[in-house]
Amino acid sequence: MSIDYGPRPLRITLTALVVLVLGVLMAAGGAYLAVLGGSWYYLIAGVGLLVVAGLLFARRRAAIWLYAVLLLATLAWTLYEVSFDWWQLAPRIDLWCILGLWLIIPFVNRYVSDRLVWRDGASGLLGIGLLAGALMAGYSLTQDYHSLTGEFSDAQMQGLNPDGQAGRSASEWTAYGGSNRGDRYSPANLITPDNVGKLVKAWEFNTGDLPGEGDPGEITNQVTPLKVGDNLFICTPHSIAIALDADTGEERWRFDPSINRDAEYYQHMTCRGLAFHDATAYGPAATAPADQPVARCERRLFLPTNDGTLIALDVEDGKPCEDFGDAGEVDLKAGLGEGALGVYLPTSPPVVTQKLVIVGGSITDNGAVDSPGGVIRAYDVRNGQLVWNFDPGNPDATDPLAPGETYVRSTPNSWTIASADESLGLVFIPTGNQTPDQWAVPRTPESERFTDTLVALELATGKVRWEFQTVHHDLWDRDLPSQPTLVDIDGPEGKVPAIIQPTKRGDLYVLDRRTGKPIVPVEEFPVPQGTVEGDYAAPTQPASALTYAPQEPLYEKDMWGGTPLDQMMCRIQFRKLRYDGDFTPPSEQGSLIYPGNVGTFNWPSVAVDPSRQLLFGAPNYLAFVSTMVNRNDVDPDERTGGGETGLQPNLGAPWMVRLEPFMSVLGLPCQTPPWGYVTAVDLRTMKKVWMHKNGTSRDSAPLGIPFPVGTPALGGPIVTAGGVGFMSGTLDYYLRAYDLQTGKELWKGRLPAGGQATPMTYVSEKTGKQYVVQMAGGHGSFGTKIGDSVMAWTHEDDAK
Repeated sequence: MSIDYGPRPLRITLTALVVLVLGVLMAAGGAYLAVLGGSWYYLIAGVGLLVVAGLLFARRRAAIWLYAVLLLATLAWTLYEVSFDWWQLAPRIDLWCILGLWLIIPFVNRYVSDRLVWRDGASGLLGIGLLAGALMAGYSLTQDYHSLTGEFSDAQMQGLNPDGQAGRSASEWTAYGGSNRGDRYSPANLITPDNVGKLVKAWEFNTGDLPGEGDPGEITNQVTPLKVGDNLFICTPHSIAIALDADTGEERWRFDPSINRDAEYYQHMTCRGLAFHDATAYGPAATAPADQPVARCERRLFLPTNDGTLIALDVEDGKPCEDFGDAGEVDLKAGLGEGALGVYLPTSPPVVTQKLVIVGGSITDNGAVDSPGGVIRAYDVRNGQLVWNFDPGNPDATDPLAPGETYVRSTPNSWTIASADESLGLVFIPTGNQTPDQWAVPRTPESERFTDTLVALELATGKVRWEFQTVHHDLWDRDLPSQPTLVDIDGPEGKVPAIIQPTKRGDLYVLDRRTGKPIVPVEEFPVPQGTVEGDYAAPTQPASALTYAPQEPLYEKDMWGGTPLDQMMCRIQFRKLRYDGDFTPPSEQGSLIYPGNVGTFNWPSVAVDPSRQLLFGAPNYLAFVSTMVNRNDVDPDERTGGGETGLQPNLGAPWMVRLEPFMSVLGLPCQTPPWGYVTAVDLRTMKKVWMHKNGTSRDSAPLGIPFPVGTPALGGPIVTAGGVGFMSGTLDYYLRAYDLQTGKELWKGRLPAGGQATPMTYVSEKTGKQYVVQMAGGHGSFGTKIGDSVMAWTHEDDAK
């Protein structure tokens, strides 16, 4: 049937205008992309839309025919590029299916003609396209191209190495990583996969320490509490130490060092944790009667402060230990020379042994060529006297620095957490690179030697026992960010004392901690060459056979967005950047760095169950862009510094660098998800057992829609003897529990702010219940909500 309908309705005019605008954008962007050597799809689709728009204005039925053909062609192209991968498929077809639905409804469809027409061949073909799109989308939701599904055997989950729990107490968590082994393991076994779903909040404590005037953008709450006796001990971003009742969360004491707030803290304001020393565990005191009073400061905490001091506090009252240093305090800026305040930041807790407290510190990234050095210092745990110093610029001179002398300037630093093995007499120091990160001239032979290197130092002398380098001549900020983990691995010839060092690239280096020799093979591979004038790239880089580094480079088809338009823009960005795969050097053109500055692994490290010989980790996958900028070409009024993104000052260098995450115009990552996972490795075979995407868009998507995309995480995992792992850190605000056997998410507890910290767990000696505690305080540069909540969960019948 056909009926003359008269003039073109407004709805058709508006539809044609929308299609015209889309066509112009697609055609223009597609032409540019084609010139850059990219896909021709967008240009062809854009031209097709322009024709459709013209036909709609003319009310020609051919508009529906042509749009149906474009939709079907788009579906075919999508399958060719990404198969049935939902998160890549959806943004390629969503806009076109929505527009197709609009064009097929009678309200619009029947008027795309000078006669009233519907249910013809054009509508039928369009309906076929829409049905095919729906079927493709539905089927893709059943497919998973990114997970590794597997599980540990029941026998392995029962525990293969009972000796791995020796010396552990389920009621305590006495170091940042649970112990000096840095394994983030607890022998607590009351929470299991069968009952973890019954966890509820037991208490919540608010520290009251929130961002203030003059604080940098990267203010964070990354603390993992310590548990000693019936107390929890935490520190806050402004270096305030607080003791809490472990059963109620009530404050017992607080120590505020009143750090110098007038200093210019360009990048960081954080405190990852305190360190604990118990003199009663050694010598005659260890055999003293249980009811004998403990002398003041026999048990002490060490608080690193953002203004560069180390303070010893009595566990009982939080007051300084007068016998340590100068009235309880050691000035860590001593010997660092000019400009240390606000640039040298001991953001991580020191490592404490029987006799020593050993301290490193971060140096502001990309601040200046002439910066304080990255010295490692060991102080007497009782009196605060300097025992030895390891200066990466003068490694053989470990005797204490004389008053008035300074350490070598601008050397690699160690900003993360160290580990120690007192039975071997070694402390293991992960180092970074000399600032500036992307400009490596000049670097001395000593700096090159200790860049991105795991260094084993003798506890007695500070001398180097062995070293293992993970990146040569680092131009990518691939410092060693993670605390190394000590574990005795069951091998064919018995137990091997191993150390596992995660890296930003994603490698897990598994070494014999006695010698530094690889247990898992390590090979050098050639990497891209060519840098800005005056620098060079190392010809090869090392890689471990056990790795979570991306197994494939990024391709144009891996670009992502919420719609075809912003995905096209990401493709254009990708084509404009230099990208030759892993270790592409920074360039004036702008280089795509993948994995990016956040790294595959960062300070949260990994967790290891020594009994089950199981490693639990959370790799991230986000690309960054590094653009080298000639200082002579920079507007002197352009602001630099103040964070780890944007234009970096690199004072004293001819080249500055602009660092940005690789994001779309809509503020979404330009690379396709997933961006974050949880995973497990069988340490007996060094094989990955399971790997699942982790985290949703609940707190980062419009309307709080919880798309299960797999988000990046900055917050570490822990493992327990109960067979449950815990982790927060994702962009959505949850603490999650996982079945270590399969990786299945078992439970999640809502947080009031970002959980960019590693949780801990303990069994209360009073209630007999197991608690899990998480700091929910957010992370300024990670973009999560800032807060000040310490939260604890336990079994429902014991919650308050």
